[in-house]
Amino acid sequence: LTMLQVKLIVTGDDFGYCPRRNQGIVDCFLAGAISNVSLLVNGSAAADAAKLARRYNIPIGLHANLSEGSPVCEVLKTNSSLLNQDGFFYGKMGFRTALSKGLLNMSEVKQELKAQVELFRELTGHLPPHMDGHQHVHVLPEVRHVFAEVLEEYGIKYTRLPVEPGLHNCDWIPPSLMDFYLGVEEDSFNTVDVFTKHGIRWADIYIGLSTMGRNMSVSSIRSAIDSAILQLPARAAHSSTVTIELMVHPGYPSVPPAGGCGEGPDDFSQSWERLHELQTLIKPELQSHYKSRNIQLCSFKDL
Repeated sequence: LTMLQVKLIVTGDDFGYCPRRNQGIVDCFLAGAISNVSLLVNGSAAADAAKLARRYNIPIGLHANLSEGSPVCEVLKTNSSLLNQDGFFYGKMGFRTALSKGLLNMSEVKQELKAQVELFRELTGHLPPHMDGHQHVHVLPEVRHVFAEVLEEYGIKYTRLPVEPGLHNCDWIPPSLMDFYLGVEEDSFNTVDVFTKHGIRWADIYIGLSTMGRNMSVSSIRSAIDSAILQLPARAAHSSTVTIELMVHPGYPSVPPAGGCGEGPDDFSQSWERLHELQTLIKPELQSHYKSRNIQLCSFKDL
C-alpha cells in the first residue's frame, strides 16, 4: 500500500445552509481538514457561502437539492409536482415515496436542477466542477437520468456515487438508518450505467455514511480509508493513484430560526454532531495519518 498515492477529496456538504454551518466549514478548510465544499443554492446563507468560497479560494461544487425546503426556479415555487401541500419539497423520505407513486414530473425535476446550476453560476461566477445530490436524490430511479442529462448539457464532469465499501460490516448503524443506506447503495449500483453512458465520472472510493455525525472518529475515518483501499479491485490497485471522496458535515450547530432551505434548520443541523465532526476533522493525528499513508487532500478539479 505504501507505493499507492491516494488523492483524498474531503467534501463539506450543505455549505450555505446557515451562517454557523458556513463558519464551521470555513474553519475546517483553513485548518486543512477539508479540501472541497458542496453548496446548497437554496440554503438561507448561500450567497454568503459563495462569497466566503471566493474570499478563501475554497473549491466549490453544487449540492443539488430536490428534497428540503423550497425550489429556486420561480415557476415551480407556486405550482409544481415537487411540492407538498405546504408548498415545500417532500423531504428525504417523502421525496422517495412521491417518486415511487409516480407523482413527480421529471421535466420539473430537470427544470429545477438547471435553475440550481444557473443560480450556482450566478453566485460563484463559474459552473460547478462537481455536482451531487442532497440526501442522495441524484441516484434515485428516473431522477438519475435527468440528473445525468443536466450534467452532460453543462459539461459538469464529476459527481458522487454513494457506494461505501465495508458498509455492511458497520454494526453500530441503527437498523432504520441501515435500511436507508442500503437503499442508497442499491440505487447507486443501478445508476452506474446511466452516469457512464453520459460520460460522468466519480471518485474510485466513496466514504461518508459510516463516519457521519456521532460515528465519526479519527479511527473510524482511518479504518474506512484503509479497508476501502484493501478492497480495491485488482485493476484499480495496479494504477499508482486512487481517488477517494470523504463526505463530511462539519459546522457549529444551527440556532433557529436562522438556517435551512426555507423551513428553518433540521434536527441534525441543530445537534452537537456537526460540531463533533468539525472537532474530529481538525485533529492533528488525522492530518499526520494522511501524511504517513501518502494521502494528499485535493478537490475534483485537481483530478
